[in-house]
Amino acid sequence: MVKLALRSGLRWKVSLAIAAVSALVAVALSLVVHNAARVSMLDNSRNVMDERVKTAQRWYEQSRVLGFGAKLDDPELPELLKKEAWRGQRATYLEDSGTGTPEVWASVPLRNGKVLSVHTKFKDRFAVLDDLDRVLILGSVSVVLGGIALGVLIGDQLSRRLRKAATAARKLAEGDSEVRIRDAIGGRVRDETDDLARAVDGMAEALQERLEAERRVTADIAHELRTPVTGLLTAAELLPPGRPTELVRDRAQAMRTLVEDVLEVARLDGFAERAELQEIELGEFISRRVRVVAPDAEVTVLRDAHVSTDPRRLERILGNLLANAARHGRAPFEVTVEGRVLRVRDHGPGFPESLLKDGPSRFRTGSKDRAGKGHGLGLTIAAGQARVLGARLTFRNAEPTAEGADGAVAVLWLPESAPTNTGSFPVIEVPD
Repeated sequence: MVKLALRSGLRWKVSLAIAAVSALVAVALSLVVHNAARVSMLDNSRNVMDERVKTAQRWYEQSRVLGFGAKLDDPELPELLKKEAWRGQRATYLEDSGTGTPEVWASVPLRNGKVLSVHTKFKDRFAVLDDLDRVLILGSVSVVLGGIALGVLIGDQLSRRLRKAATAARKLAEGDSEVRIRDAIGGRVRDETDDLARAVDGMAEALQERLEAERRVTADIAHELRTPVTGLLTAAELLPPGRPTELVRDRAQAMRTLVEDVLEVARLDGFAERAELQEIELGEFISRRVRVVAPDAEVTVLRDAHVSTDPRRLERILGNLLANAARHGRAPFEVTVEGRVLRVRDHGPGFPESLLKDGPSRFRTGSKDRAGKGHGLGLTIAAGQARVLGARLTFRNAEPTAEGADGAVAVLWLPESAPTNTGSFPVIEVPD
């Protein structure tokens, strides 16, 4: 099952979070203020109408004049006020639908048995509530926009620091041991980003020290083995001819090759290797080297190119790729030059999934059918030499045919410019 992931920037997430909180707070406060203002106005309207009906009562009892819009026995008087009048109580009544201007009534019973009442809508007074709502809406929008702006500023600062940290981490992964994430992000503010940067720097230093110690141990062991293995190979040359002598010579030579490969891997891991650049015609160079290394391989030059590279290291890469194809693949072997791109293909079972996923690894051949056919150093050395050249070495499998797998394809992308001091790590492409 494929899960779709929506990727968004940290600053927009922070901005949306602050905007959402601001909107909720603004809406809640607006509702509270609106309801409080409306209740206050309604209570005040009742008090005003109560004063009016009392004043109208005094005027009517003194001069028999109806003032303030008062009426006697108004047929539209609400039933609740009529009941209160029958009980001899002065009362107010509010007709409020929740929207629009409410009607406010007030009534009082007279001595002659009639009911004097007044009512009005207070349109002017409740028009103020509409103005208040508009002000609250404008204020809420301003708060939300201000929250978004504040979120962008805060999120952008944090996002910028994290991007700097990610860039520094990539440089560290590419072999630049002088890079420190804490120095890269800078800034005077101390927050969780600084804690993360210090933790990653500490982890990188610890890993670097451990890898360097392992590299030194490996190099020392291989160097110490070099002399006795050379002596063993020399002694094997003095043995009398025969099948046992051939076996001893073959195993001694294999051990010598292994020691030399281990020493080369140790040098490449130390990032101390530097390319000695020369201008070469790639098609002609590859054709000559393939004729020497693998005469049975087919060379095709689709488009030639002049490149600035280290011929010795390029020959080493080509030889290891062809040796890997001969050891693990099947003929025919094809070498194709297309501009700055070099492809080596066989027609065997293809690269194992572990190699396609994680890249070449020393002392790991990758699949059961390759057990006992090498030490996994050939592609590791090729990838390391490619890094020194500033090139990119990728691995993939060809599209399978009806008969099954149709071989492995190694692609070397030579750079247009000279490599940096540390070169670049090979990028391993995983086929879809």
